[in-house]
Amino acid sequence: MAQNPSFPVKPVVIGIYGLPGSGKTTVLNQLRMTLGEDHFMYFEGSDEIGKLVCGGITSFKMLDDKARHDFRELAISCTKNNCIAHGKTGVITGHFMFWNEGKRSGSTVYTQSDLDTYTHILYLDVPPMEIVKRRLDDPGRDRSHVSINHVQRWVEAEKQMLRDLCNRNNILFCAMTPNMIPKEVERLLYDFSKHDEQHNLSKALNTLDSIPAIKSGTLGRMIVLDADRTLTSQDTGDLFWKKISPLLEYAGGERPKTPAQVVFESPLGYSYDAFRQVTLLHEERLRGDEYDTVCKDIASSVTLDGEFLNFLHLIAQQEHVAAVVVTCGLAQIWKYVLELEGLQEKITVIGGGRISAGFVVTAEVKGALVGHLKDKHHHEVCAFGDSPLDLEMLSRAGKAIVVVGDEASRSVSMETALKKAIENDGLKAKQCLRPSHVSPRLTTEVLPIIELMDPDFMDSLVSECGEATKLKVTSADKLNPKAVKTLMTPMRNSNVQGPRLREAHSDVGWYLANTFLPALIGVEEAAIPHPQRHNTTGYQLWREDKILIVALMRGGEPMAFGVNRAFERAMFMHAYQPIDLQHDHLEDRFAVILVYSVVNSWGTILDFMRHIRDLNKEVPVVVTTGVMQAGCVSGGRLTAALAKYDNLQFITLRISENKYKGTGASDTGNRLFNTLHLL
Repeated sequence: MAQNPSFPVKPVVIGIYGLPGSGKTTVLNQLRMTLGEDHFMYFEGSDEIGKLVCGGITSFKMLDDKARHDFRELAISCTKNNCIAHGKTGVITGHFMFWNEGKRSGSTVYTQSDLDTYTHILYLDVPPMEIVKRRLDDPGRDRSHVSINHVQRWVEAEKQMLRDLCNRNNILFCAMTPNMIPKEVERLLYDFSKHDEQHNLSKALNTLDSIPAIKSGTLGRMIVLDADRTLTSQDTGDLFWKKISPLLEYAGGERPKTPAQVVFESPLGYSYDAFRQVTLLHEERLRGDEYDTVCKDIASSVTLDGEFLNFLHLIAQQEHVAAVVVTCGLAQIWKYVLELEGLQEKITVIGGGRISAGFVVTAEVKGALVGHLKDKHHHEVCAFGDSPLDLEMLSRAGKAIVVVGDEASRSVSMETALKKAIENDGLKAKQCLRPSHVSPRLTTEVLPIIELMDPDFMDSLVSECGEATKLKVTSADKLNPKAVKTLMTPMRNSNVQGPRLREAHSDVGWYLANTFLPALIGVEEAAIPHPQRHNTTGYQLWREDKILIVALMRGGEPMAFGVNRAFERAMFMHAYQPIDLQHDHLEDRFAVILVYSVVNSWGTILDFMRHIRDLNKEVPVVVTTGVMQAGCVSGGRLTAALAKYDNLQFITLRISENKYKGTGASDTGNRLFNTLHLL
């Protein structure tokens, strides 16, 4: 089978580990029967080594340590290459340590190649008594007798060492108890074979898209909230671990840690792999019904911040505004918390916690969800968060609120990360102190304080979309009415048409471009020759050669030519429909100027803006037009939709109260191009 070019260089390779007698070979054979060989390849580790050694595994055991190490590395390398060649997931049984009873410690037999190859390791955590019994009852293998106590020490040593090695080498680890074998192993292998960061993000976005309020298309604004230490001062993750597992003690006076903290403080950090590893820890400790019971119990002990609770109830009453809780923690706990408050029907929780959830929530996923709400669904977004994991989400939101808790429980690393995000990444945010007497983050000049239930702040969130955010419109008739009167006269004169009318539109384009675009876009110095035969300093539009002028056909062409006459170095193109604008046209553009003769409604402009934002999320857009109907400026559904876009400005010669839309001889396009005979 030819290698699939899209298959990653490092394939998914899953190790099945456990003591001799734990049933690795039995599990491997069961997997081969149930999962088949279309997507998986199965390897018995000792057999793969035996294939490489003259005389097989018996001769291998007689080699010195160095030779055995080299053959082990060669065997795992061959297995990895085999998986790559066939584009399949590999499942390999292996040994980690041999330990003869009476010895103080065992001898590990893993290699660096193993650590570089494995992506996942499943450990068969079979009770010591069962292993002893299996070893005695296995007539096909010559295995020495071992005591139950020795097996217990051996199992615990292997699990502890493997967990540490896996955390340090980006390998996901899960210990499997007998009641999880073989069904849970099959489920995990299927998940491991397809789950990566791209798949993870896709599942999270699909979950967001499936929210009924979003699917209805009636929303204009979304409130996105972190959960732990934002809606409550508590950390439900810590509560979870303290309930189901003893804290892990460390030497040297270190504070006890939860298993999750050990993962996050390892080289995995707060990565996708770290959150997946914590999910596997949940799978280890509790089965589905047990997990659900624990989550429900913990939810009953969570106390929501009083003001945030009132805030959520107020949002839940709105028709055009909705809220979603996005947590890096355990979604099931927060679903029960909202259920206890009667909010489960109105507020959705997006989070992980179990393999069945389909995804984990990382800082990057939080940011992508906010971006998706803005770019695909065209919602205004207000985001609340308290930690560095929320900064990407906050940076992408239209309104960003940093929730500041009590000094004893707030994130220690947030101060530095927040300062960096503001100074280097352009984050603009405000802070909400909960409770109100706690000390603020940074300074109130850098992060102004808002009161959560302040009427003006609440009104900015629950007001009809479009009321709180107006279009940014510059109208020449308000700034220089006499100049506008002379410019608009030939445009309104029914006797002027054809070339003379096109010239009048071009003059308007030139006037608007020279009068207003330099202030919006900026200017830069440019060396020019002086009439007295020396160079002097002139000025041009800032990065003029990176400006794109788009004539919206057909009526926008004459005016667009006037804009281009003002800025000759700008790129010029025609567009009859949004799809005429391609990625190459917008790549590396400093600004886009859409030119349209008369705006009677926002339908065309909205279609172009949606298309532009699909191709380029940030490029500034300036819509330049001769006439804009007053109704388009004052409100309406399309006006509200356009008001959501950042970096969008409008320049018009005048705003008209006349709602008449030209047809036939009064149509601007027919007058510009003398096409009355086509009527």
